[in-house]
Amino acid sequence: SGGGKKKIIIIIGLVFLIIVGGVAGAYFMGLLDPVVEMIVGPEDATGGEGEGEDDEACKEGEEAECAAVFYDLQELLVNLNSGGRKSSFLKIRVSLELASARDKAKMDTIMPRVIDNFQTYLRELRIADLKGSAGMYRLREELLVRVNAAAAPAKIKDVLFKEMLIQ
Repeated sequence: SGGGKKKIIIIIGLVFLIIVGGVAGAYFMGLLDPVVEMIVGPEDATGGEGEGEDDEACKEGEEAECAAVFYDLQELLVNLNSGGRKSSFLKIRVSLELASARDKAKMDTIMPRVIDNFQTYLRELRIADLKGSAGMYRLREELLVRVNAAAAPAKIKDVLFKEMLIQ
């Protein structure tokens, strides 16, 4: 009878650890961000950083800080991964929407890294990866992740396509 109680306690302990581990993993992977934002509100979810500061500046009447800031990248022309068949090219021009005007100077200094990240990623794409609006959406999201990683702590809100030509 004493061994049965120990087994139940061990099983309950293991289940508890698995649940806590799953919740912690989901939190650190960012899967719980919408839930946290819903509970504490969008301003508190950022921890007082990032967009919260910009919102305060907008309330104080600093319109120059509130206006959308765009940063145009140079035209990129890359070979697409065609698997040895006929060469295909992608010509793309994008504009980055910055979170604030202060991030423009940071973009000037890290632009070679951003271009390198984009070139490396774009060269691995196939024509099938770019088909339809879903392909464009995936491309936009991937470029946004890459530019935010290179530009941290500066924040890029969006990647806007000015021109995209597949040949």
